[in-house]
Amino acid sequence: MLKHLIQTEEFNMKVIGVGLPRTATLTQKISLEMLGFGPCYHMVNVLGDLSNVPTWSNAFEGGADWDAVFAGHESTVDWPGSFFWRELIAEYPDAKVLLSVRPSQAWAKSMAETIWEVVYGNSLMHDLSEARRRLDPGWDDYMNLITAMWEKSGLLQSSFTGTADLDALARAFDQYNAEVQATVPAERLLVWAPQDGWAPLCEFLEVPVPEAPLPRVNDSKMFCERIIDAAIETVNDWHAKEKAAAAQ
Repeated sequence: MLKHLIQTEEFNMKVIGVGLPRTATLTQKISLEMLGFGPCYHMVNVLGDLSNVPTWSNAFEGGADWDAVFAGHESTVDWPGSFFWRELIAEYPDAKVLLSVRPSQAWAKSMAETIWEVVYGNSLMHDLSEARRRLDPGWDDYMNLITAMWEKSGLLQSSFTGTADLDALARAFDQYNAEVQATVPAERLLVWAPQDGWAPLCEFLEVPVPEAPLPRVNDSKMFCERIIDAAIETVNDWHAKEKAAAAQ
């Protein structure tokens, strides 16, 4: 019984990041871990181990066991967690809520160059991702889930064609942030951007300001390189196996 109580206290969800992807969420993950609120769950957890996708697909269908999903984590930022922000703020009423923001047009541009391009775009990155889907069932499941999540969110739609509508994306971003701020009690919420620095974040979380600078990571170029590199690796592995089989 004592062991259970210790584990419950140690792994209690303390910070829920409700900001959308492309709002410096990897910076937030590293920052929260530096401040002692880690491990912090992030989309990189899923991308690093696609066997996590069925868990999130189950959550998307309404069957989440949140304590099991976040076992061992004290915080979460980015999707897939922030997609379920309403459920999580209700599930963990003592957790503080962090809404990461950036200028809406800058967010729209970043989305258009990254996530929108992978899901709906007409580019080499999109084509490579689609090739990986043909070869990697885990990636196909991931893309199916992510596409469904974006469409359900209302932020991206399958009817989009050609290039992304930056003004529509910016309006959707502003509407999302306004909805979060209208829903989460003000005393529980921090609206924050990396350029605000450590001070407001540390004050909100009631921890000392670190001597190290706030980390700055994961720009659009890094996102695209991850998608492309993983897809090329998958295609190369498939090609090598095909050549080896033909040589036998």
